[in-house]
Amino acid sequence: MFLSVIVPCYNEEEMVEQFYTEVLEHIKKNENFSSYEFIFIDDGSRDKTLSKVKKLREKDDSVRYVSFSRNFGKEAGIYAGLKSSKGDLIVLMDADLQHPPSLFRKMSELIINEGYDSVGAIREDRKGEGKIKSFLSRQFYKFINKISDTYIEENSTDYRMMTRSFVDSVLELSEYNRFTKGIFSWVGYKNTKIKYENVERENGTSKWSLLSLFKYSLEGIISFSTMPLIFSSLLGIICFLVSIVMLLIFFIKAVAFGDPVQGFPTIICAIFFLGGIQLLSIGVLGQYLAKSYLEVKNRPIYIAKETSEKKK
Repeated sequence: MFLSVIVPCYNEEEMVEQFYTEVLEHIKKNENFSSYEFIFIDDGSRDKTLSKVKKLREKDDSVRYVSFSRNFGKEAGIYAGLKSSKGDLIVLMDADLQHPPSLFRKMSELIINEGYDSVGAIREDRKGEGKIKSFLSRQFYKFINKISDTYIEENSTDYRMMTRSFVDSVLELSEYNRFTKGIFSWVGYKNTKIKYENVERENGTSKWSLLSLFKYSLEGIISFSTMPLIFSSLLGIICFLVSIVMLLIFFIKAVAFGDPVQGFPTIICAIFFLGGIQLLSIGVLGQYLAKSYLEVKNRPIYIAKETSEKKK
């Protein structure tokens, strides 16, 4: 079968050649693959990533690339890679070799012999990752699975082998605001997963900071759940009911017991409480409105400055 290897890259000059060599070795050892292609997506790298990929193409014309005009983010890189792929089987993986290519055989056998359309890789642990980052990641998966109808496996990664029909269905979801882990789950099909031990990066540094992961998690929550909007509405109802109860209490105390109500502290607390609720609700609504605003603009998900088929 024809295998497409999709590799989103951002400042990976130290890993590109090593990645190519190791992955190619596993492809050639697997009799399930009759031919192959590498598709490197240069996501506006500022180092020599693109030049390293071009050198690989000079010695192997099965290496292809798409170079963005600027950094559009990993989600855009994944979409561009899927769109450019031609294979019967498509595997998506990172360039840092934290996704072990040794899983190729098991993944391809599950698809070819057992009829699965998609095989995702799940980390057994988060070895080598900071405790705070690991804790927040676990809480994110628990939270999003409670509020969303689309289930996302904890410790899931972007490492996945897919059939052509599965990828074609993913590409039909051409929304600008993308959360690929959720999209992979949403499209359905016959899916399975395999676990592997976490592999630490050999060279270079991770491009994911706590802030970028937080923004990514918000993208996932807003893309696959309307629960925050429902929560803010419920919060408004609760505040209304609490204000009615408080009004009755103050009225009874004043009329029945002649207890004067201290006005200043009560007003200040009410202003801060209700003001905070209003700002929270407006913020939640604003996030959804912002996503709709970006979708309505109908801007392209990425802009390709140069590709291996057409150089600028």
